[in-house]
Order: sequence, then structure tokens, then C-alpha cells
Amino acid sequence: MLTTQVAMDHRRPHPPNSSYHSHQSAYKRERDDGGGNPSGSKRFRPNHHQYQPGSTPGQNPLRSRGLSTRRELYERDFPVYRQPVEVGCFSLDSERRFFNDSRQMRYYVEPDGNPNFDLRDGYTDRFIKRDDSVKEKLDHILRWTMANRSKLKSRVTTASSCALDVDFVTWRGHLTKLLTTPYETREGWLLAVTKFGGTLYISEVETEAACRERENRTERHKEMMYWGYKFEQYTCAENIHSLPDPSGVVNTNEAFCTVVQTRLADHRLLFSGEVDCRDKDPNAPAPPACYVELKTSAEICTLKQRSNLHRFKLLKWWAQSFLPGVPRVVAGFRDHDGVVVSVETFHISKISHLIKNEYNCWKPTVCMNFCCDFLSFVKQVATEDNPSVVYLFSFEPHRDVTYSIHRDSQYSFLPHWYIEEMTRCRDSHHQS
Repeated sequence: MLTTQVAMDHRRPHPPNSSYHSHQSAYKRERDDGGGNPSGSKRFRPNHHQYQPGSTPGQNPLRSRGLSTRRELYERDFPVYRQPVEVGCFSLDSERRFFNDSRQMRYYVEPDGNPNFDLRDGYTDRFIKRDDSVKEKLDHILRWTMANRSKLKSRVTTASSCALDVDFVTWRGHLTKLLTTPYETREGWLLAVTKFGGTLYISEVETEAACRERENRTERHKEMMYWGYKFEQYTCAENIHSLPDPSGVVNTNEAFCTVVQTRLADHRLLFSGEVDCRDKDPNAPAPPACYVELKTSAEICTLKQRSNLHRFKLLKWWAQSFLPGVPRVVAGFRDHDGVVVSVETFHISKISHLIKNEYNCWKPTVCMNFCCDFLSFVKQVATEDNPSVVYLFSFEPHRDVTYSIHRDSQYSFLPHWYIEEMTRCRDSHHQS
């Protein structure tokens, strides 16, 4: 397995493969990856005692209550990020049932030069929408983990050999939020962390602001959210021999998810994220390098609009696809009426070059270093190995990340069936 390190300093020449794939970019409307617990989030007053970014894990563990989000603190060399490896996948069917297989995988079919896709088609009569008030937390990843424990067992045969050989388990969408935090000016977040069996589990909790936004969406906003799924229907086939069928029903309960393992500095990560489709070419590389991310965006008519795409959308697209190693994003650019007028491919490895001429733009190195330091901060704070204890990390734009500790609270998110099965496994190992 190749471990590489990148310095995102454009004044220094790099060999062509000097990162994990130099650098990369992409991902979809925020339909991805897991919800949180029911709202009821507490308000926090950030405490401005600073955790020092880049400090050695274990130093002054609880003397500080906050992690700074100031960008300049994270302008260091790009941290080591190991090439992500797919260790499995799972599917969710039209009723959101879990299957430990790839039955929901779809295949990308490139549109012609004049797509003219009507993204409004089917919204009123062929649309089954997932109930996004139901918060699934980490349940689907945990089902996959239980079904595939043998792939994750510790290589060290000790009493804890039922333990997972990873430091963190989470959704890719939660890590995406961490990567973009130093540049986030509008939306805060709440992340619940529980330590169990030596592994830290991270699950999102819906903030009060996000709950209000979800409950008060305009009809126009709801329809525009549908447009992203409809674009997938125009560009994805059910199997390698078929063509897309836009006359069918769009059902947003359905999903195909990759599960990848990687390492960010000394943090061993296992996370899952939804994948839109894969390359149809039978000679395409193995997953995740064959995956394609699909997006829609307003058509670009001015230099200012192109600049805004680079500064804001490409940040999220890059973060979402760089994490799992998805190499390209295909964007359908649509007019005001929801008709796709052009399609453009963005290669993740080239996005850092696209943005480098933008004044005061985002930097991949800042994103990755902040995420790395946040995970170190979590390791220092979340020390009690107990599924009924939740460490709740809170971020509001322009403020520090702070945390509070909750015992037997509404924030607990590891399900009883998972705790019991993992505990039984450990107990049976002790007895053998």
C-alpha cells in the first residue's frame, strides 16, 4: 500500500505522483451520509482556551476546551493520507432495507454534447422521497461492520481481538464537514462521539438551525433538491449492457455505498459514503478509482459565476470525493428552468490547479490539517470507553470547536443490538 505525503506549496516542484493522486476533488448535494439524533441540541458558549493544532497527542489533554478554526494555523505541509482502499460495500433498497452487496450499483453513461435533460420531469408524479426526518445515525455502517468483522479484526491476537482495527468509524459526509470547517461561514454542526471497544464512533446530531431549515424549505428548494437525483437517472444505467431510463420513478431511499479504509497521519479511518455510479468500461480500475460522482449546478454565464463555482462548490465537491478516492465529478449545468444545457467533468487531481489563481481561495492543505487535528483533539477528549457516554463537539462559524460530555442522554447513538453483539464477541473470546 502506497503512503505518500504532499506539500501544497505551489512554489515548489513536485514529482507527478507526489500526493495520493496529487490532489483530488468532488461530491454531491448534501443528500449523502447519515443524519443525526433528533434535534434538541444544547447551546454552547465557546471557551477560548486553545488546543494547540499539531501538538503531540497526549500533551495537556484536558487543559483546553476548544479547538481553533483559524485557517492560518493549518497552513502546514499536507499530512500523510494513505490511498483509500475499498474493503466492502452495501446497498439500501426502495424501502431502505440493508443488503451486504452491490445490487444498487449503477453504471455511468456519458451524455452527448447537447443533453437538454428536463430535470423537472417526474417531480409531481414519479418521485418517492426518503423521509429525512428519520435519523439513521451510523446504523447502516454498523450492520456492514457486524457482517464483515473478519475483514477488520486486529492483527494483534490479544484479548481484544474482537476489536476493530481502526481508530474511527463514521460517514464520509461527517468527515467532509470537518474538511470544510475552516471555510464555513454559514452553518454550524454537532458531532457526537462515543468510544467503544477502543474505537471512536462519530455521528452527526441535527442542529436546531438545520432542523428549522429542513422543516421550512420552500417548494422551489424541494424541487431543486430533486433535480440532482433526476440528473442521475438521465446518466446512469442499471447494468453494463443497458441505457439510462428517465421514464422510471426516482426513489431516494435507494443507495449504493462504498466502505473504505485509510489513514490520515496516525488516525486509522473506516468510513462509508454513497456512490452515484461507476465507469462502464470493463477495463476501468478497481473501486474506488472507477467511481463517478454526479452533480448539478447553475449554468456559468459570467467570470464571476465561474469564480464562485471555484471558491464555494468545488470546495465541497473536492472534499467529498478526495476522501474516498473518487477520481472525477461530472457536473450537469442547468438553466433557471431545470434544463441541463451542458456537462463538464472535473478531475479531483486537478482542482487545486483550477483554484490557485483565485484570490484568497480555499486550500486543500488547510482542510486536511484541520481534520487531522480535530481527530487528535477527539482522541485527547473522548477517553472513557463506554457506549452510554457521548462527547458532543459543537461548531459555529467564526468560533472555536467546543465540547460537552453527556451520560445516558438523548445523544447516545450506538444501538443495543450492536453493543450486545460486539460485547458477546469479546466475552466469548475471553472464555476461549
